[in-house]
Amino acid sequence: MIVLLRAEDLYVDISNVEILRGVSIKANQREVIGLIGRNGAGKTTTFKTLMGFHRPSRGRIYLDDRDITTIPTHLRARMGLSYVPEDARVFPWLTAKENIDLAIYLAKNQDKADEIWERILEVFPEIENFMDRFGYHLSGGEKKMVAIARALATTPKYLLLDEAFEGLAPVVVKRFRDAVRVISQDLGIGVVVAESNVNIATMIAERVYVIERGEIIFEGSSSEVVRNENVMKILRGA
Repeated sequence: MIVLLRAEDLYVDISNVEILRGVSIKANQREVIGLIGRNGAGKTTTFKTLMGFHRPSRGRIYLDDRDITTIPTHLRARMGLSYVPEDARVFPWLTAKENIDLAIYLAKNQDKADEIWERILEVFPEIENFMDRFGYHLSGGEKKMVAIARALATTPKYLLLDEAFEGLAPVVVKRFRDAVRVISQDLGIGVVVAESNVNIATMIAERVYVIERGEIIFEGSSSEVVRNENVMKILRGA
């Protein structure tokens, strides 16, 4: 498989506190991987470091074998990294369509707008039903759809989804699982999902990393992690 994104031995200090300690992950084309950990384990810090919001004190980050460790966040986005934060951040005073069109404009993708909208509606055909609804009036699931659609508007190579399924009903989680498969398999975009819920993560991801106190303590398939009693005890806080 082609490795599009990899981090090697990342150490990150925030306010003189070491948050990440030697984190290494790699993500391949057309693959969905999970980054599983309890709240505060380092999942969001890992994502923000990949995006350039935090500068590692040690370690390197590569995209398409290019070292992007010191490249600014906005240039990483142009190179193909896109991040969907936990809180979605949909603009409430804009409609769903305007939220997505704004992302197309900011990414300077107006010349590809029709193609982008076609891809978005391939993933989330439901958006057509609430195009003109303001962000104020969107449900939690609808906001998540718009947030992911905005990320797709940047035509990414890799999509980082931070706790994207938290608080959603099981039937809605299954719908998003199907959408993630379309994104990875049909659109060819790699997806990394950060999740505290091991059941959701293993339902969506093919391969997982488990992070605990800023360190990767497990790497393997989704089926392997649920059979690892020691890791499962840590994730359940036992």
